Amino acid sequence: MSTINRQWQLASRPSGEPTAANFRLVEAPLPELADGEVLVRHHFLSLDPYMRGRMNDAKSYAQPQPLDAVMQGGTAGEVVASRNAEFAVGDKVVGMGGWQEYSVVGAAQRGMLRKVDTTHIPLSAYLGTVGMPGVTAWYGLNRIIAPKAGETVVVSASSGAVGTVVGQLAKIKGCRAVGLAGGPEKCAFVTDVLGFDACIDYRQHPDLKSLSAALKDACPQGIDGYFENVGGVTLDAVLQRMNAFGRIAVCGMIAGYNGAPIPLTQPQLILVSRLLVQGFIVSEHMDVWPQALAEIGALVAAGKLKYRESVAEGLASAPEAFFGMLKGRNFGKQLVRLV
Repeated sequence: MSTINRQWQLASRPSGEPTAANFRLVEAPLPELADGEVLVRHHFLSLDPYMRGRMNDAKSYAQPQPLDAVMQGGTAGEVVASRNAEFAVGDKVVGMGGWQEYSVVGAAQRGMLRKVDTTHIPLSAYLGTVGMPGVTAWYGLNRIIAPKAGETVVVSASSGAVGTVVGQLAKIKGCRAVGLAGGPEKCAFVTDVLGFDACIDYRQHPDLKSLSAALKDACPQGIDGYFENVGGVTLDAVLQRMNAFGRIAVCGMIAGYNGAPIPLTQPQLILVSRLLVQGFIVSEHMDVWPQALAEIGALVAAGKLKYRESVAEGLASAPEAFFGMLKGRNFGKQLVRLV
C-alpha cells in the first residue's frame, strides 16, 4: 500500500468559469491510524454541479469550499486499514472523502462513512442513482411535485445523474415524462433507454418562443410538475406551459453557477397559475434517505431503473472532467475512477 496520498486542493476562487489555475495537485503522507479510525482507498470520486457553487465565497446553503484544502465531494471505495470494530478491511464504503486517493475517517465522524453491498449494485452506482443524486430525484418528485397518475412531469437535464431518475420514477407512477437534454444522442437515450415519453433537444430551441412551442407539442395537456436543474430560458418556457396549481421542485440553477444573472421574464405566471415553487437541499432531509435508497436500490438491482455513467480515468483528470460536466459534456453521472 502506498504511504503517499495525492490530493486536489482549491488554490483560488474562480471568477466566471473555473480553470485549471484554480486547483493544485499536492502529495501528503498518510498518517498512522488512531483508535477508532478507518483508512479508505477511494475507487471512485463523484463530480457534481453543486461543487461549483461552493467554490465561491458567497452566501449559500452551505459553507464555501475552503482554500488550500482538499476539494470536498462524495467517494466510494474500500477499507484498507481499520482500528474501528464497525469496519473491517475489505468493506466497501461510501462517504465524503473528497478529491484524493485516500481518506481517514474518525470514530467521531458518524454518518461520514457507510458500508454498502455490491452483490447486485455496482460500487459506482452508490455515488449516482443509488446515492445522493438518486435521493435528490426521489425527494423532489415525491415530496414536492407529488404527481398523480396521468399527470405530465417535465425534467430539465434529463440525461444527467438526477434527471434520469426523476423521469423513470415518474413513469413508474403512471405519469407522462418529458425531458430536456442537449443533443440527439442524449435525447435518444432518454426516450429509447429510459422510457420517457418525449425529449426536447434544447440546442435546437435556443430562444424562448421556440422552446415554448416545443414544450407545447411535447406536453399537449400542459405541465403539472417540473423538476428544475437549469434555470434561465428553460424555466421561462416551462412557466408558460404550467397548468394551474402545478408544482416546481427547484434542485439547481446551473445556468447561473458561473455568476451570470438568470432573471425571470414572466414571474407573474407563478401567481396567475397559482404555482408551488420550492427549492430544496437533499442533505437537509436525511430522514427520507433510508426509504429512498431502499426503493431505488431495489429497482436498480431488479434492472427496472437504468442509468449511465461518464468515467474519467485517474485523479489527474478530475478538474477537466469537472469543467466538462459543467458544460454538459458528461452523459449521465460523472465519475473519476482511481482504481
